[in-house]
Amino acid sequence: MTGVQTCALPIYIGKKLEDGSIKFIYCHFDGYPKHNGRILKEHYSTEEQINELLELGDLSSLGENIKECVFYGRDRGEVNVSSSIGTEKQFIKQEYNYLFVDGKWEIYY
Repeated sequence: MTGVQTCALPIYIGKKLEDGSIKFIYCHFDGYPKHNGRILKEHYSTEEQINELLELGDLSSLGENIKECVFYGRDRGEVNVSSSIGTEKQFIKQEYNYLFVDGKWEIYY
């Protein structure tokens, strides 16, 4: 990807579960609302899309579809990079944290 610049701004991407806990993954690059926030809102708007994203675990960079994402496990063969389940306090650790709740994205910072 010549000419593409990325910025390391780690985020968490998560989904609130029925029991109130949060299933979430880490994403290393481009966490700003104008980049990853926009991608999540425009391209990950269904439960099925979000579940697929979370099932593949932590990622280096978020793409507009699953094939364009760079996952630590799937694409780099790294281990111990699956999604986590925790409390809201455990989830809100990055500068920006994106949470899918009741069919829409919320941002915590």
